[in-house]
Amino acid sequence: MIILGIESSCDDTSAAIVKDCILMSNVIASQKVHEAYGGVVPELASRAHQQNIVPVVSEAIRQAGIEKGDIDAIAFTRGPGLPGSLHVGTSFSKGLALALNVPLVDVNHLHGHVLAHFIKDDENTVVPSFPFLCLLISGGNSQIIKVQSPTDMEIMGQTIDDAAGEAFDKCAKVMGLPYPGGPYIDELAQHGDPKRFKFSKPHIEGYNYSFSGLKTSFLYTLRDNIKLNPNFIEENKADLAASLQHTIIDTLMDKLDKAVKATGIKTVAISGGVSANSGVRAAVQHYCDRRNITAFIPKRSFTTDNAAMIAVAGYFKYLNGDTCDITAPPFARVVI
Repeated sequence: MIILGIESSCDDTSAAIVKDCILMSNVIASQKVHEAYGGVVPELASRAHQQNIVPVVSEAIRQAGIEKGDIDAIAFTRGPGLPGSLHVGTSFSKGLALALNVPLVDVNHLHGHVLAHFIKDDENTVVPSFPFLCLLISGGNSQIIKVQSPTDMEIMGQTIDDAAGEAFDKCAKVMGLPYPGGPYIDELAQHGDPKRFKFSKPHIEGYNYSFSGLKTSFLYTLRDNIKLNPNFIEENKADLAASLQHTIIDTLMDKLDKAVKATGIKTVAISGGVSANSGVRAAVQHYCDRRNITAFIPKRSFTTDNAAMIAVAGYFKYLNGDTCDITAPPFARVVI
């Protein structure tokens, strides 16, 4: 079965072809225009999607070595995401599905991140066994998800304010680092002392997360020290980054540990943009190794928004007989 996946939830236009979950192509057009603004500008994002989507889909089909008529179904991101960006991908997917007379499958963007672990290089690719716990961490979401099957997922806990990725990016911005700030924090942290600065670590009951207090604590630290030394940030960038990253990772791992102990599940996966962070990857692998738990750490190319994960998620939905009506609108917010 050949599935065309289309992803346009934020600022990356992507198209991919999978054949029974084996990746045949995955093309991504990133938008550099947002760097000058320190964050994604929704109107600029939707305009860029309109320019990129036709050549991106054409290139994905070409790289896969197939014809348009070989496509059995089209999977697209219906939400969550930026409304304008979603409209571009949704409208294009509907038009192409009508033209090719193939089924349309709507995909929850968050499901896509979870199921990115099922993107295969070949038939020998090892994938998670069910059930497993997934720590989904990105710019907009921080969640612990109990995954019973490709179409049965339960959110055990999630952020009640800022997500981990937001904390990285916002703190990076006040440090004067480029956007997106997460990768720059990660790079600096490898050369700093993670114990140098103490930032607020939230204590939220259950499995939920909170990072707004950490962000505020970080800002207060900068404010108080800059009064004494105007060059404080420049002179302490590495230690600030390392301490920030250490606090975020500790917060994430505390809740993950709680979920593992409560469920007894012995397979843990991470996904989302922040799962590309070297500190997060090392912490999860170390945690699982110490407890004889199987860890699934994604390729960095599958941590950010990409259509391969949408195609795979659509593949499982299609096998389950779950297709989408042509009149279904996109929506900005959705829960698993």
